[in-house]
Amino acid sequence: MSVDEQQRLVARAAGLFAALLTLTLGVACTTAKQKKLEAQYGPTESIVEVVSVLRRHVPDDTYRFPPAVDFTGRNVYRSSLLRLESIQRIHADALRSGYMDPVLAFAKGRALERLRAYGPAAAQYREAARFDGSLQQLAVDSARVCERIATAITIGIDLIDPLAAPEQGASASQLDPERIVAELEERAALLSGLLDEVGDSHYGAVVREEIERADEVRAHYFVSMRFALPDGQLRAVAELQRLVARHGPSKRRLRHLLDLASLYDGLAHEYVTAVPPESLEFDPARFQELVDPASQLYEAVATQDGTPEKLEASRRLEAFLAFTLQIGHDRFTP
Repeated sequence: MSVDEQQRLVARAAGLFAALLTLTLGVACTTAKQKKLEAQYGPTESIVEVVSVLRRHVPDDTYRFPPAVDFTGRNVYRSSLLRLESIQRIHADALRSGYMDPVLAFAKGRALERLRAYGPAAAQYREAARFDGSLQQLAVDSARVCERIATAITIGIDLIDPLAAPEQGASASQLDPERIVAELEERAALLSGLLDEVGDSHYGAVVREEIERADEVRAHYFVSMRFALPDGQLRAVAELQRLVARHGPSKRRLRHLLDLASLYDGLAHEYVTAVPPESLEFDPARFQELVDPASQLYEAVATQDGTPEKLEASRRLEAFLAFTLQIGHDRFTP
């Protein structure tokens, strides 16, 4: 074989090797990219993965900040609970020995308590406490806290589901505002006592959320009953103002401000309906007392960038200002 033929064979072999190397690297890169996507968007493969995500977000202050979400946009506590239940269902045979039962029960308790399911959460903690190990005492303590919260929130009324079957009229207790206030104050007092006991644990945020819930129920009770109670309009405004003042650090503070603005907005509409601006009984000063706080509250919320309440407040403010423009300028100047 001549020297030229040998050189051509070597060149051809080098070319084939380079092509093979390029193909191999391309397949390897594609495989690595595919695995990365599967790891990010694929189904959960182990209990450890779910527990690690849940453990990362257990200390979150959900009173001050909205709950974290996963890559699907779902509440991380709800998604963790669903994934744990899916693992139990899909891998029932592998988990039949029960070696992961305490971990599963404890993790489900952690997820359930952030979903306001305190009774089921306590039951899961009691189940985890049946097993000896590092989780046993922590499960016992968590079960007690959840049971105390569950007992406290049963005291007093709660907000009525508007889509539920209507009741046969209001009960006598619902027409007794002092009794309603006393019961909700008792609930808040029990929760405040528990708040002092849980200290800096993650239960601080959970208990604060329930105290806020009690104050919300109280405020909205007076809003819904403002036509049936003496001085109901003034009491409704005062209760919503109390809610705003007591829960300034809350993640729901903008919602509370919107509720107060909506009340002033509704009162302005009701006043115009009851006392037409064309009549001599219409009092521009009284109407102005309703317009100013509604506008100011809407404007305050509309300046909060990056919140869904901003868009809602902006649109409501536009609609409210359009409403005020219908009032004659000789009677009222918006």
